[in-house]
Amino acid sequence: MKKLIVLICILIFASCKSSKSSGTSEDVVSSGNSVKSDRFLIENLSEMNSEAINAAYSDANITEDVGIFDEGTEERAYTILYPNSPDEIHITWEDADKNKIYDIRFSESGKWRSSTGIKVGTTYNELNELNEKEVSFYGFGWDYSGAVNWNDGKFEDSNLFVFLEAKNIPGKFYGDHVIKASPEEIALMDLKVKTIMFKR
Repeated sequence: MKKLIVLICILIFASCKSSKSSGTSEDVVSSGNSVKSDRFLIENLSEMNSEAINAAYSDANITEDVGIFDEGTEERAYTILYPNSPDEIHITWEDADKNKIYDIRFSESGKWRSSTGIKVGTTYNELNELNEKEVSFYGFGWDYSGAVNWNDGKFEDSNLFVFLEAKNIPGKFYGDHVIKASPEEIALMDLKVKTIMFKR
């Protein structure tokens, strides 16, 4: 619940260290330790400032502007990479100079993913396996539709926030409340990750 309160304060703008060398993904594997450097991991992106992002993603047709966030209480600079494409991703900034990322958000099933293995399209069952504990989630059809609670699982203390979408939604599962569904109802909804947000 505490993480959801934090989330509600930051998730308003819905529509608006990675490799610096080239425009392609680079994987580096060493014996004993496996280190993956990938320009489409949000954790790597989160370590960069605006200057580094512009250098590393020169192919991203980057757009920048200022918007109102936190229920109209905060003005923040934001950056969009790969707008109007499957790889579109939104970044909001902690500071006007764009040196520190506030949060990152994406809802398209392109190349972006989390180092946790979660990506847009991850199923409910896969999410439970990755979290190593069954998640719960809020109802649909409101501002924070399908918001996931990690329930003290593997990602409870992570910076990752996830939102689910459903194909078939029983009427009782709409609204601002935690869903209590049977296995049969879960299967009927065919739940998948729709939006991923990473907050520094």
